[in-house]
Amino acid sequence: MHPVMRLPPDADTQALRKALWRYRIGHRITVEDDGQVLWIADPGQRDALLALVARWQQGDPLELAEHASPGQTPALFATLKQLPVTVALVAISLVIFALMGVFGDLMVVALTIVPIGIVGGELSYGSLVDTLASGQVWRLLSPAFLHFGWMHLIFNLMWVWYFGRQVEALQGGRTLLLLVVLAGVLANLAQYATGTVLFGGMSGVVYALLGHVWLMSRRVPGSGFFVPQMLVVFMLGWMVFTMTDMAGLVGFGNVANEAHLGGLVVGLVTGWYYSVRRLRS
Repeated sequence: MHPVMRLPPDADTQALRKALWRYRIGHRITVEDDGQVLWIADPGQRDALLALVARWQQGDPLELAEHASPGQTPALFATLKQLPVTVALVAISLVIFALMGVFGDLMVVALTIVPIGIVGGELSYGSLVDTLASGQVWRLLSPAFLHFGWMHLIFNLMWVWYFGRQVEALQGGRTLLLLVVLAGVLANLAQYATGTVLFGGMSGVVYALLGHVWLMSRRVPGSGFFVPQMLVVFMLGWMVFTMTDMAGLVGFGNVANEAHLGGLVVGLVTGWYYSVRRLRS
């Protein structure tokens, strides 16, 4: 999100909001001490937004100006172009999930944190030290792209899109990529430390993004980051619930809890670090 302008604190923006969404202009309006701040997701739509605001302020019908005609690049396509890392995370996860459907266990074995196999009817696996020494460094991160069902995939990618695009839009693709790699690796190592080798999913990254976005929104309210408090309560409550015996009784016992916790810690650390930098500047 990018700040555009301040509106009067008592202004009724309902009609403006409806017009902006009608023309697919991604935006958000936050309430600050000295007024309401209007933010835009795609800077390329700034002129169209300003034209609508001008008409709204003058009481004119809220229609798009000529420069925002149907010949303009679609808002969705423009947004995707500005979020290459977020889009890549979603796309890679979808491709790997499709390849798992084609190649089955061969794809899983290629991406687990250490090579695994079946010997004498039991799961056999090597050590992480030997795996890394052999040059298979990608295995530190690759389990994050393994998903073992549609619900697992959709749930994770939905939150990757929700949180990831905020980080990429407001702090850049490099910051998001750094956060994903750091959170993915440390979450996988945390889960491996429990003695588990067959695990996967983007959940550790999701909780890192949650912690990062939440802390940035709390410590730097004008940064543009936003996450509903009830969503934070729900996701933290879910993490705690899956750590209890009750989760196993209702079919949620096989959850990478340590990866969730490890990812959350990473996100809180990065959120604190970047919020301190922002406050100092």
